[in-house]
Amino acid sequence: MSALFRAKAARGLFLGLLAGVAGCGIRATDVPVDGGPAPTRASCEAPSAAEGTEQTDVFLVCGSKVNPVHRAIEYPAPVSGEDGRAGAVSERVAVAEALLDELEATPRREERAAGFSSAVPEDLGVSGPIPGDPAGVLRLSERPSDLPAFALGQIICTFANSSRLGDGGQTVVLGGPPGEPRGQPRTYSCSTAMRTSPDSGQPPGVGQKP
Repeated sequence: MSALFRAKAARGLFLGLLAGVAGCGIRATDVPVDGGPAPTRASCEAPSAAEGTEQTDVFLVCGSKVNPVHRAIEYPAPVSGEDGRAGAVSERVAVAEALLDELEATPRREERAAGFSSAVPEDLGVSGPIPGDPAGVLRLSERPSDLPAFALGQIICTFANSSRLGDGGQTVVLGGPPGEPRGQPRTYSCSTAMRTSPDSGQPPGVGQKP
């Protein structure tokens, strides 16, 4: 085999390889390709709250859990009623509204950077008990069972952990809109399962009506 023939054969083989690479959608290049930085994982580390106001834990979604974020909240002044009970109810509702506003708002920039978000609907409301309800009931404008699992977990744990609403960080009594047959008040627990896997399909209540 002559040297000329061998050179032609080698050139043909090289061109064939180039055509195969082009057919696969790959372009040969001598420049290194920068795919950008590797994706980072959410830290779920809550930033510090501002000083000078009451510190409250508000539960937000991070990963597959609901975690507390420290917030500095200025609660509205309580509205006095005709009797002590009416005034206490008005104060509880004002506190619940302030906490719900925090849950409905877009998380702060530092919180978003740490991986936090909120699943609570922006138009959700809260009110106090109606005649016949036990004291301490908070009624939502939607049935708790109709809310997204993460949203319900956020509300339960935020309310239950509030020194003004809960009973030491364990439970809170929630109901749906007045007149809804399936909106009767129930006691809900901010359990470990609720915090770590709110979408597990397990019922969030502790199984009894107040």
